[in-house]
Amino acid sequence: MSHTPHELAEEFPDKIDTISQLKQTDAHFARLADEYHEVNRVVHRAETNVEPMEELAEVELRKKRAVLKDQIWAILSKS
Repeated sequence: MSHTPHELAEEFPDKIDTISQLKQTDAHFARLADEYHEVNRVVHRAETNVEPMEELAEVELRKKRAVLKDQIWAILSKS
C-alpha cells in the first residue's frame, strides 16, 4: 500500500495542460476530476491513519478511485 497521494498531475504528468483545459471547458470532466480528488483525499487520509476507516470501506474507495481514473484517462487519451 502506497502512502503517497495519487493526484491527477502525478498520475498523468504529460497531460497537465489538458487536464487544466478540460476542467475549464468540459463540465463532465470537471465533475470526474473533482470526485477523483475527493475520493483520493479520503483514501490518502485513511492510508496514513489521519482518518482511519474499516479496511473494506477503504478497499471500496480505492476501487472507486481506480474507476474514476480510468474514466478520466478515457477522456484524456482522446484529447
